[in-house]
Amino acid sequence: MASKESSNFQKVLEFKIYKCSSFSSCYVPENILVDKPSDQTSRWSSDIDTYPQFLILKLRFPSIVKTITFGKYEKTHVCNIKKFKIYGSLEPQNMMELLENGLRNDSISETFDLKHMLGNEENYFPVRYIKIVPLQSWGPSFNFSIWHVQLTGTDDVNIVKPSIEWFNAYRQKEVIRLCMKHFRKLEQSEIVETLQRVTGVPLEDPTLTRLYDLLVTKGDHLQAECFISNAVMMGLLNDYINAQTYRAVWTKLSFNDGKPGMRGGHQMVLDPIAELLYLFGGWDGNQDLSDLWVYNIASNRWTIICKDTEAVGGPSARSCHKMCLDPDRRQLFTLGKYLDAEYRTPENLKSDFFVYDIESNKWTQISEDTFAVGGPQLIFDHQMSMDVEKRTIYIFGGRVLVSPTCSEDHVMMSSSTEPTFSGLYSYHVPTGTWNKLACDIAKPCPNAPTIRSRAGHSMLFHPGLRRLYIFAGQRGKEDLSDFFTYEVDTNHIEHIFNDFGAKDSNHVPAAGFTQRATIDPELGEIYVLSGLSKDKGKRFDSVQNSFWVYSIKNNKWSCIYRNDNVGEKYWSKMQDYEPCPRYAHQLVYDHVKKVHFLFGGNPGRSCLPNLRLDDFWQLKLCRPSHEQILKRCKLLIRKHKFKELALNNSVEALEYLQTKVSEIIDHNDVEQTKEFQLLTSLLFREQNSLLGEATNSNSSDAVLGNLINMDTSSLCYSTTRDIHSLRTELYDKLTEFFPESSTQPRANLIDLLPL
Repeated sequence: MASKESSNFQKVLEFKIYKCSSFSSCYVPENILVDKPSDQTSRWSSDIDTYPQFLILKLRFPSIVKTITFGKYEKTHVCNIKKFKIYGSLEPQNMMELLENGLRNDSISETFDLKHMLGNEENYFPVRYIKIVPLQSWGPSFNFSIWHVQLTGTDDVNIVKPSIEWFNAYRQKEVIRLCMKHFRKLEQSEIVETLQRVTGVPLEDPTLTRLYDLLVTKGDHLQAECFISNAVMMGLLNDYINAQTYRAVWTKLSFNDGKPGMRGGHQMVLDPIAELLYLFGGWDGNQDLSDLWVYNIASNRWTIICKDTEAVGGPSARSCHKMCLDPDRRQLFTLGKYLDAEYRTPENLKSDFFVYDIESNKWTQISEDTFAVGGPQLIFDHQMSMDVEKRTIYIFGGRVLVSPTCSEDHVMMSSSTEPTFSGLYSYHVPTGTWNKLACDIAKPCPNAPTIRSRAGHSMLFHPGLRRLYIFAGQRGKEDLSDFFTYEVDTNHIEHIFNDFGAKDSNHVPAAGFTQRATIDPELGEIYVLSGLSKDKGKRFDSVQNSFWVYSIKNNKWSCIYRNDNVGEKYWSKMQDYEPCPRYAHQLVYDHVKKVHFLFGGNPGRSCLPNLRLDDFWQLKLCRPSHEQILKRCKLLIRKHKFKELALNNSVEALEYLQTKVSEIIDHNDVEQTKEFQLLTSLLFREQNSLLGEATNSNSSDAVLGNLINMDTSSLCYSTTRDIHSLRTELYDKLTEFFPESSTQPRANLIDLLPL
C-alpha cells in the first residue's frame, strides 16, 4: 500500500488542542496554533518542569502524519525543549511512539520525520491524536515551552480509509494469532485448529509449522537440524544475518612498485564497475601536489596517470578540493582548493572547475570562475556529490576564500573577520548551468531556503530516495551536531537528528572530530569513520578511531568498531593492524564488493607538524556467515536435546554431551567452553530436583514414605511437561532467526494482561 508516496503527503493538517498536562498564566496551549516568532508570549508553557508534561493534539480528520515541524522564538530561550518524544494513535489512549529527538536552541524551525508505516508490508499507520511529551528543557529546572507546531501528511479519505480498515483488521488478526500461540503452548491443539479454521488466520508460515511438528510434537532433533540446514541454504535466515552487528576487519595493503607519496587534503573517488580508484592532489607537508594516480583493485597496483595535471591543461596543484565521479560516462569532476593568505590575489581567488575524461585521458576546464557564471565562489572543505542519472552535481558548504583563513590540513591563520560559508548549489552537466538551491543563514536570499552552512562536514546522495544526507562539520569555532536531509526534487529539508553528542557519546558519532562518510544505497546504510580533530585545542589524549553505521530504514546509529587504546606505544604495536587516528585523510567505498579504502592523512603529531601519511588500508565489514549461523542453531538444538536426556537417562545424556555437543563447540572460544562445562551440572541438578520433591518434609519417616509411594505416572507427567516446555522454548528461540512476517507473534498473550 505504501510503496509510492506522492505530493499528497505534503498537506498541512488541521488540528486543535485536545488536552494538556498543565499551562502557566497566559501561555495557553492554543498559542502553538499560530507561528509568531517575534512574540515572546505566543507559546505553550507548562506550569511545572517535572515529568510527565504533555500536549495532545486532535486532528480534524484521521490522517497519515508524515512530518512534524516546530517553530521557534526569534532568539534562544531557556524554556525551549532539548529532548522530546512524540506518540500517536486513533484514540487518545494506548499510543505508539513515533519519534524521539531534540531541538536546537536557536531560532530556526525544525522538521522531523514521524514513523507512519506499520506491518511487514509497510502499510500506513493512521492517527487522529498526536501526543508531544517534553523530556528536557535547555535551561535546567525551567518549564517546557513550545512555540508553534505544524503537522504535514495526508487526510485524503482514499488513502486514510483503507489504512484504518487495514489497521483494525491487523489488530484483530494479531489478537487471534496471540491466542493461538498461547493455546498451542498449553498443548490445546484442538482450540488452535478451530481458531485457524473459523477465522482463516494462520498462526505462522506452514514451513515453520513443519519445524514445530518435527521439534515439539515428535522431538526429532536430527530432522530439525536438517530443516535448519535447508532453511539456511534457501536464504530464509538472510534477514536475520543482515540485521546482525558488523565486525570491522582492517587490512594494510603493501606494494612492491610505486605508490602515491605522503599527503593529506587529497581526494579519492572509486569506480566500482571498473574496480578502479582515482587519487588526485593533496598537501605533503611542504607543498600542494598535482599528481593523478589510479589504483587497480583487482591487481592491487598503483599507476601514476600524470605527475603534473596543470602541465597537460588540468587543474593546478591543490589540496582541500573535492571530486566526484560519473562512472557511466567515465568523467571525473573537481572543484575548489585552499590558498595560503599570501596567494589570495583577485586573480588566484577565481573558482576554476575541471573535468577529466578517463577514456581519452584529457582534462577540460569547464569554467575559469564558477562564481562569474552563477556558481560558488572559491571554496575549500566543502562537499560534492553527483546524481549520475540526472547528471547533476551538488555542492554544499565550505569556507569561502575571501580573506586569510584556515583549512583542515594547513596552519591556522588569524582573521579579523568572521568566516564566510557557501550555500547549496547544483550544476547540470549537459547544459552547463548553475542553480543556487539554498543560502547560508548569514546571507539569506529571496526565493531560496536557508541552511546553516558549514565546513568539514559530510554530504551523501541516495539515488533511490533522491535525497542528500548532510551532517556534522564546523562553523567557526562551533562543532555542529545536526543530521538532516535535502530532497533534491522538492527542495524539502527534514531534520533526522539534532545531537551527535559529546566527545564520549556511545549512541551517535561524536561531534568535534574529523569524519569521513560513505553510503550504500542498496543496503540503506551510511558509514562514518570518526577520528582525530583538526583543531589542536580539541585533540584529546583519549582520542580513538570509531566506525559507525546508520540504518536509514530504522533511523538508528550503531558503533561497530573502536580501537582499544591510545598512545605511541599502542600505535607502534598496532601500525600493521589498524590505522591510527588522523584527519585530512580520504575514505571511499565500493558498494558492489562492500569494501572501504583509506589513504593517507595527517596524524596530528605536534612534534612533527609536517608529517603526512602514505599508508593504504582496506576495511571489510563482516557479519556472521551462513555457516556460523547454522552452527549456532545446531548448538541450540543439541543443548536442548542434552537437557531432555538429562531428565531421563544421565548416562546417555553424558555420552551425548561428550560426543554430539562437544563436536560442535568451539573449544578455543572461552564463552562456549565455559557454557559447555556448566552443562555437566545439569546431570546432578535434575537428580537432586527429583530427590527434593520426595524429601520436602521435616520427618525422616515421611521422606522415606514419599520416596516409596511416589507415583511413577506423576513422575512421567512431570517429565513430559518439562520436555514440552523445553521444546517450546527451543522452538521460540529458533523462530527468532526467521523473518517476523513468517513466524508466530513474538509477544505472549499472558504478558499483555494488566497487573
